[in-house]
Amino acid sequence: MISRYRHEIDNARAHIISLWLVIMLLAAFLAYAFWGWSQAPKQIDVHVPPDLSAGATLHINEIPKPNVYTFAFYMWQQINRWPENGDKDYPKRLYQFAAYLTPNFMAHLERDMKRRGRQGELAGRVRALLETPGQSYAETRVRQIADGVWEVTLDTTVNETVNGLQVKHTRIVWPLRVVRYDVDRERNPWGLAIDGFFGKGPYKVTETQEDAS
Repeated sequence: MISRYRHEIDNARAHIISLWLVIMLLAAFLAYAFWGWSQAPKQIDVHVPPDLSAGATLHINEIPKPNVYTFAFYMWQQINRWPENGDKDYPKRLYQFAAYLTPNFMAHLERDMKRRGRQGELAGRVRALLETPGQSYAETRVRQIADGVWEVTLDTTVNETVNGLQVKHTRIVWPLRVVRYDVDRERNPWGLAIDGFFGKGPYKVTETQEDAS
């Protein structure tokens, strides 16, 4: 009889030990789950392309080509928008959109601004940059050359007047280099920046070139 009770006690003790092992194992899994949750990103980016008529497969942190083109065109158009007087508008727009330019390209444009100012090219000058009709976004206008680096080709028409007199109506192609630049979400929610020109830089399109195209 005593041996039977002792056997039951041993079984109960073994069962308790096994329960403690299960509890410790569950606690370890729970701790790991909490750790994994704490390491998860607090924010994820999903860039939605502007045209979803044909559907789209979206990946976290992947930036579609149309979005890169839209960013480049909008920022470059705004920087080149001098509505009243280039002497004041060029620096105003440049510093207003500085968060969308890399420091190197910002320095390059500052030098350009000072040079134009010294040569008297900004006083009273009004500038507008428009997308050339029929030359809007196409997949060939955005080329990804590395992870987070794109070459964007903008085909635009630049109109300039001085004291109401038109001094420029020129078709210019801007080959822009765009890079990931996720440094300040408060000032730059796009996480992109214009980093300069690629190739030989911007060039005018002549009538001969237009006929050839």
